[in-house]
Amino acid sequence: MRLLVKGGRVIDPSSGLDKLTDILIEDGKIIKVDENISAEAEVVDATGKIVCPGFIDVHVHLREPGFEYKEDIASGTRAAAAGGFTTVCCMPNTNPIIDNVAVASFVRERALRSGVVHVLPIGAVTKQQEGQEISEIADLVAAGCVALSDDGRPVTRADIMRNALEYSKMFDVPVMSHCEDLDLSNGGQMHEGYYSTIYGLKGIPAEAEEVMVGRDISLARLTGARLHICHISTAGSVQLIRRAKREGIRITCEVTPHHLTLTDELVGSYDTDTKVNPPLRSQEHLEALWAGLKDGTIDCIATDHAPHHLESKDCEYELASTGISGLETAIPVIMSLVERGILDMNTMIEKMTVGPAMVLGIDRGHLQEGAVADVTIIDPQAVRRVDPASFYSKGRNNPYKEREYTGWPYATIVAGKVVAREGIIV
Repeated sequence: MRLLVKGGRVIDPSSGLDKLTDILIEDGKIIKVDENISAEAEVVDATGKIVCPGFIDVHVHLREPGFEYKEDIASGTRAAAAGGFTTVCCMPNTNPIIDNVAVASFVRERALRSGVVHVLPIGAVTKQQEGQEISEIADLVAAGCVALSDDGRPVTRADIMRNALEYSKMFDVPVMSHCEDLDLSNGGQMHEGYYSTIYGLKGIPAEAEEVMVGRDISLARLTGARLHICHISTAGSVQLIRRAKREGIRITCEVTPHHLTLTDELVGSYDTDTKVNPPLRSQEHLEALWAGLKDGTIDCIATDHAPHHLESKDCEYELASTGISGLETAIPVIMSLVERGILDMNTMIEKMTVGPAMVLGIDRGHLQEGAVADVTIIDPQAVRRVDPASFYSKGRNNPYKEREYTGWPYATIVAGKVVAREGIIV
């Protein structure tokens, strides 16, 4: 099967390509990138569109096995495709937890049968994510896990984290750390500051994140292993990671669309869709995150897609689950930063393609000839309103609901096959 993506502005940060050109795809591979290609093929007219390597999300909760009432691999991968993503990495806090070969293999096999995008499992750092004994890391890597994480729970014991980093180094996979000091965040509902006082909600200080970021940087320095910090949200975290990179420590990090665009002031609506962990921070933290993206301190943008069923959000703020169903709104939300001049288009694409591919150490995120034909096409002029009722995800918990955005996915191509057009699964 041949597919010709024609007439788009092709941006490939991995090679510095940014020009109007065509892409010819055959049997799931890119076979030619050139101007004015003429070939017998199905044509995708990309005139006026932006053509990029397939977007990669390193941090997604697909919930299967065990929590299929919140999300499953079929619904989650359709949400990803509708949102412009061709590869997603699923976190291990399922039931049973992805801490052994059987569960990792189940996820991979289920994704092949019912998924519409590539799914890469992430294995648990510790058995049952209890933070007491490291998982069988060699077995998890052999079963296809591309990273290790106890996301949702911090690895509180420094000796266990050190052991995990040392073992992971043998296989050159990153340990993805959820940085939270539970003693500092305990019982907190939102960012600690002016608005937590005004709204009468217990705050979570920025230091609850930064204390653990600092500890894990020290352990990465000690072990020489690959450390990845999940969903950073504070100016202090950006500073610590920037300094660590200058020292040559093998550290990467991610930031979410919501931590780049929403502040703690929004919590005053008491809309539980604004409740996330780490919490939405104040404006000065957002500006530090923007600066971290621009100067390369922050390596990638990840959604931390966390779908929940209605009952866990339709309750008092204090009782509500934390998380946002974010796969289907990530591109327009980040495009709003481009529209405002906070990010340029090439940086935005880099942080969602070659950046995450580098974090994972996988051969994706580029459009070179011979590469797997994963392609994301964006219509920068498309205007739509966010309507969670139309989501493919089972999770409707999205704080951007009813907002209007410009710049949406136009087409998602996975291994040479068009799987979504204008937000609709083909």
